[in-house]
Amino acid sequence: MKRLFSSITDGRGFDITLVTLPLIFLFVLAGLPLVYNIVMSFQEVDMFSLGTFVRPFVGFKNYVDLFKQPETLPIIYNTVLFVVGSIAGQFLIGFGLALFFWVNFPGASWLRGLFLVSWVMPGLVVGAIWNWVLSGDFGVLNFILRESGLISSNIFWRSDPNFSLWAVVIANIWLGTSFNMILLSVGLSSIPGDLYEAAELDGANAWQRFWTITLPMMRSTIGAIVSLGLIFTLQQFDLFAAITDGGPNNSSNVTQYWAWDLSFRQYDFGKGATISVIMIVFVMFASIVYVRSTKHEVRG
Repeated sequence: MKRLFSSITDGRGFDITLVTLPLIFLFVLAGLPLVYNIVMSFQEVDMFSLGTFVRPFVGFKNYVDLFKQPETLPIIYNTVLFVVGSIAGQFLIGFGLALFFWVNFPGASWLRGLFLVSWVMPGLVVGAIWNWVLSGDFGVLNFILRESGLISSNIFWRSDPNFSLWAVVIANIWLGTSFNMILLSVGLSSIPGDLYEAAELDGANAWQRFWTITLPMMRSTIGAIVSLGLIFTLQQFDLFAAITDGGPNNSSNVTQYWAWDLSFRQYDFGKGATISVIMIVFVMFASIVYVRSTKHEVRG
């Protein structure tokens, strides 16, 4: 111990300190809660046994019972729709905006900065804004749709089971589009302009240049953005709490919100932990894809 302390104080072990301290930090704030949650998913835990640590070990019973519940498949279906709809909307609109701002024009940097306002806002604030926009009686969205002739009567986005999930999807697309735009703009700026000039001299039109140059050169960036989008979307909780509360009748409920509901409303902490463990697996898969994408980009 004395030798280790002396090596740190004279500078020889400073690199060890820089590595050790973050590892301790991650272990305490991430590793221990993760292990605790995994263990709890194999136990029967309610509000009485949560603080006593005297909990029956039930093995995979929580996992089996979870998939026997009638609301499980609809909630999984909602989660898939929410994730796919959010990621697709954020990516397509973000890509369109990135291509739009790729061309320099007066005020482009200021306008691009305005799009970042949505990303820096807290989720609950975004939810409050979209509560007003999606209001069935006096919402801005219904006003625009009526004036455009697309609807004849108001749509109650938050309370109609046919639209409640899509209300949160729309809000989440608005929240994450600017993040996609910035990352895609960085990827576009890294493509050498000589490639486009050579392709244009060879007679390639705009679509051919986009298909043969832009997309292949952006492959690793796109993979990283989709992976990050999956991670962020699976963690989205605030919008559901602020806009629909998972209702009506679970029509907008998703796995991450259901895990919270089971734990802190129904006090079935074992099943809540079980859902969290399953989601961790998917997030870890997305993280691996993201890391591989960034490695490919660096090597490229």
